[in-house]
Amino acid sequence: MEYHDSETAKAVAGRVESFMDEVVIPREREALATGEQIPMHEIEDLWEEAKERDLFAPQVPEEYGGQGLDFSDMLPSFEQVGRSLIGAHAIRANAPQEGNMHTLEMVGTEEQKEEYLRPLVQGEMTSAFAMTEPKQGGGSDPKMLQSTAVKDGDEWVINAHKWWTSDGLDADFYLLMARTDLDAHPYEGTSIILVPRDADGVEVVRNVPHLGGHGITERTGGHAEMKFDNVRVPVENTIGEENAGFRIAQMRLGGGRLTHCMRYSGMAERSLDIAKAYLAEREAFGSTLEEKQALRHRIADAETRLHAARTMVRHAARELDRSDARIEVAMAKMFTANVTQDTIDLALQCCGGNGIGKDLPIAHFYEAVRAFRIVDGADEVHRRSIARWAFEDVDETEIENTLQFDEDLRIDDLDD
Repeated sequence: MEYHDSETAKAVAGRVESFMDEVVIPREREALATGEQIPMHEIEDLWEEAKERDLFAPQVPEEYGGQGLDFSDMLPSFEQVGRSLIGAHAIRANAPQEGNMHTLEMVGTEEQKEEYLRPLVQGEMTSAFAMTEPKQGGGSDPKMLQSTAVKDGDEWVINAHKWWTSDGLDADFYLLMARTDLDAHPYEGTSIILVPRDADGVEVVRNVPHLGGHGITERTGGHAEMKFDNVRVPVENTIGEENAGFRIAQMRLGGGRLTHCMRYSGMAERSLDIAKAYLAEREAFGSTLEEKQALRHRIADAETRLHAARTMVRHAARELDRSDARIEVAMAKMFTANVTQDTIDLALQCCGGNGIGKDLPIAHFYEAVRAFRIVDGADEVHRRSIARWAFEDVDETEIENTLQFDEDLRIDDLDD
């Protein structure tokens, strides 16, 4: 399909596709065949080759070691990396690192960028985004945020209980959302604060067990339950303006949802490719499976819906360049999450026993994709926003500030 991406976008995506096909996917196949985990030093070797091919950190400005692509131009590359279980890691575009890099680059101070962004881009540090809380805390309803940060002189004193903190096990620092003006509405009184891992009172309680949590790389990072008990950090660790945490997080989430859509589209595309190859070779009841009309029609439907999803994501990206595109992003995210789940499910079914076996990546994709209908905003929350818009009973302030806190469970970061 021709999506009229820019020449830059097509050129970079073509190089990413070659990198995936020539280097990354073959290494992934070896790991799946042997059951081994890919050690971190091999991921770092992939980073070096990505740098040589001008593919490393496409979303980061060149001054910090990335490729400096515009948002729309990098989307096709994110689809290509989604085709591999380790693709995003191989070019340093995996979440939550990618989103945290964007946040620091967008609103961080020059000092924060030098101390944290630059080493984060180069893989010398790892970060996490601590937003979601256990019940009855902040989840799909962000107004329920319980975490607090109170000023004591020139320090924040933070008390928080978080979970689904992606890469929380390995993180060198956390971007933590907490209420910083308890007299204000949470939308107007919440900040994002950088908390170093070695600060007194930071505790990793556990790695939360979850669907699809068996990775093929050594460093999984986990999805940690965290406690922050009277943690003190300088007020200068505030990311962006004080009390502007929801606005900053919304800026982070809009683009992040679309990059996730493209990565999962890549998963679905590769799953379909595997299924079609299998159907062409597998014979049953007197002919190859690809000749069975029922399967042909189901594949045709999947191709059509996946094309529609890709088109929606690109449209939302264009709108995001001009406005906050809340509804366009919500529609694209919800639709793509369901389409990719259905497509991968179909591919697994087509491959039968080979589909549920883990010699192929489809079973891993199947485990990963189910969570996409919850993370980055559950289907129901996006439907709520779309329905309010559709029925024209829109409270602009409410929709503008609505965040789906489940965002920070980044399934493509499960190394699955």
